[in-house]
Amino acid sequence: MYEEWRSRRVDGAVVWHRGALPDARRARVLPDGCMDLIWTAGGLLVAGPDTRAHLVDDVPGTVYVGLRFAPGTGPRVLGVPAHELRDARVPLGALWPEREVRELTERVAEAPDRARVLEELAAARSRGAPGDPLIRAVAAGLRAGRSVADVARGAGLSERQLHRRSLAAFGYGPKTLARVLRMERALRMVRGGVPPASAAARAGCADQAHLSREVRALTGVRLSELLSGA
Repeated sequence: MYEEWRSRRVDGAVVWHRGALPDARRARVLPDGCMDLIWTAGGLLVAGPDTRAHLVDDVPGTVYVGLRFAPGTGPRVLGVPAHELRDARVPLGALWPEREVRELTERVAEAPDRARVLEELAAARSRGAPGDPLIRAVAAGLRAGRSVADVARGAGLSERQLHRRSLAAFGYGPKTLARVLRMERALRMVRGGVPPASAAARAGCADQAHLSREVRALTGVRLSELLSGA
């Protein structure tokens, strides 16, 4: 069983929990412009920003607890430029001192509310690294469907400067982030009952065929397969 809820301690973050499955199963994690800090029985790991779907083969009985950071905010907590973790899953011990990670892993494993420990850690580290208003504005503009050129002008940057800032904050350039957020927007509408052609237009795609191509490129499957869970 999977569930998620908005964090009350980390601005813009989402807490999620995935319960143990009775049998082996493959999950398709779609790109969303986010980075995650995840606990499993095997320890703590970081999921970097994805440019394509990531396939996870779940071992029966495995439980996951995660904290998903809003686009552009993960590097503040993790202390690593996002592009260094693009399309990667790495142990937290590869980024932070081994002793610190070992103590944190034990705290999470022993806590009755593991998610709260992750939230408190992220909140403490965020306080020591104030957010960048420009990065928030860029993410909001792209999420709203504004063009990269328009977002760059609004931020007072050239498109080249925006690309460089985006690599560190989001893990990839603004055009890729815009594609990911546009697909996410369209899929949310389709799953809510909006016809694909209408969702494509409202999300900013040229037409339904454009949306279908984007879904195939970013997820590895056709839109119909994705919606059916095949």
